Amino acid sequence: MDRAQTDARPGGVVGVLAFAGIVAALMQTLVVPLIGDLPRLLHASASDASWVITATLLAAAVATPVAGRLGDTLGKRTVLLASTVPLIAGSVVCALADSVVPMIVGRGLQGLGMGVVPVGISLLRDVLPPERLGGSIALMSASMGVGGALGLPFSAAVAEHASWRVLFWVAAALSAVVTLLIWRLVPAGRRNPNPGRFDLPGALGLGAGLVALLLAVSKGAGWGWGSATTLGLFAAAAVVLLAWGFWELRTRDPLVDLRVTARPVVLLTNLASVLVGFSMYAQSLVVPQLLQLPEATGYGLGQSMMAMGLWMAPAGLAMMALAPLGAKLSAARGPKVTLSVGALVISAGYASSLALMGSTWGVLVVTLICNTGVGLAYGAMPALIMGSVPAEETASANSFNTLMRSIGTSVSAAVIGVVLAQMTTTLGGHVLPSEDGFRAAMLIGAGVALLAAAVAALIPARHTPEGAPAEAPAPQAARAA
Repeated sequence: MDRAQTDARPGGVVGVLAFAGIVAALMQTLVVPLIGDLPRLLHASASDASWVITATLLAAAVATPVAGRLGDTLGKRTVLLASTVPLIAGSVVCALADSVVPMIVGRGLQGLGMGVVPVGISLLRDVLPPERLGGSIALMSASMGVGGALGLPFSAAVAEHASWRVLFWVAAALSAVVTLLIWRLVPAGRRNPNPGRFDLPGALGLGAGLVALLLAVSKGAGWGWGSATTLGLFAAAAVVLLAWGFWELRTRDPLVDLRVTARPVVLLTNLASVLVGFSMYAQSLVVPQLLQLPEATGYGLGQSMMAMGLWMAPAGLAMMALAPLGAKLSAARGPKVTLSVGALVISAGYASSLALMGSTWGVLVVTLICNTGVGLAYGAMPALIMGSVPAEETASANSFNTLMRSIGTSVSAAVIGVVLAQMTTTLGGHVLPSEDGFRAAMLIGAGVALLAAAVAALIPARHTPEGAPAEAPAPQAARAA
């Protein structure tokens, strides 16, 4: 028997998977302090350098559902190990890059490893006793917030005091540690006994449709929302995704079982996930700018990049600290209630910004409230999904839910970007987002979070799908710890 299977301990498994989630999230914020310097560092135009961000987004969107399906068929531990390979390789490529093309390639490889989080959450269902599952899911979900929160000050400190290449060498080393820990401590988990053939046409179709959609959303502001390129990509996305859905409903072994995703619990949870992803990301766009704008604007807080990261870090840590509270609420009232409460807390955080945006301490309070809500909501989503799909489809369903959140964040970036670009002021010859623009963006976040709460309230009571237990029995080795 596999050594990882026989030596598995629940605490060790949860710790390793949470650490893997933190490292994956770290990849997302790694380049934020470098954005302004990337054109100079890579000898490229600002437009070309922006692909360093876009490449990770597109690669993650394509890889996440594929990783989920492979996790259900090949085994979740196998896919977790495979996902760390592009994380390591991409980090090394970025560390060695001296021009924009290899940097984009490296960032794309890093994006291919983003399936670590949904597959890891799905593995928890296979290896943990039911009484530990809720809290562990919430902790694993919160790891994304911790990684993002720690990534900003860490990246800023390295960028200010050392070579930017150190960022990627550290990322490579952390990814290698994750690989070793998964290999040594994480058990294989459950595999679908009748996986069928891998749906390559479905994977290619979904990938093409997502790339077209997310390119249009993320690049539309620069290309022009009415440009032929943007409209053509939206049209192509609609056609390809409709054709993909037609194929998935008719193929014997689909990449994503759309009949399962059409179940009311799964469908409404995924819709709420899009909305929560949107509302979560709005403050991530507003707060860093607000903290760093000069005080001469009358509303900017004049913080350095390093200080900005430090002011935002406690909010991410709060997500993990409050994860047990969300798990207890889900156990007592159900994850549907936790998701609704989380969305309402996010909305309350945005509403509080109308009175608290004038100081760094006020902004800290806003981010703490918002991220507390995000932590509650993100912990409830996988619980809802896993309670409503067969055990052999857990990773695929969770990965699709993660994709829905990513689409929400991408749409949020586009919408909030348009708002801040249209509502501006001028200072010293520079055009900056205005105070009214920031307030409008926060109000949009509050409204979308309220809509997410309303959708969550419509989710039917949790049920067990025919032929699949709500919580899978854990292996004896895991129970013995």
